[in-house]
Amino acid sequence: MTNYILRGGEIIDGTGRQRFRADVAIAGDRIAAIGSALKTCRRRLAHARSTSPAKIVAPGFIDVHTHDDRALFASPDMAAKASQGVTTVVTGNCGVSLAPSFETRRRRRRST
Repeated sequence: MTNYILRGGEIIDGTGRQRFRADVAIAGDRIAAIGSALKTCRRRLAHARSTSPAKIVAPGFIDVHTHDDRALFASPDMAAKASQGVTTVVTGNCGVSLAPSFETRRRRRRST
């Protein structure tokens, strides 16, 4: 079953080919259909829970220079990044890191 349909977005698929405009159906956490494949299955359109206009539809972005080490513990869903399309962050930049975590250190102290 299709959960969402993103309408009329510019698709940048990461393959290097030219961007193109199309609708995208999402079922669960997967892309179910794009463009003409979506149009041939009217059932997907009828059963979608939500339809939204889209501007750009692209695979996740990688943020290669972040200082999000602590943010991951404070907000595990990383909504601030996910809402921008960031799916991967590289942490430990500029010599900053929370590893090993404070909890790990606490456990080590208790065991000695």
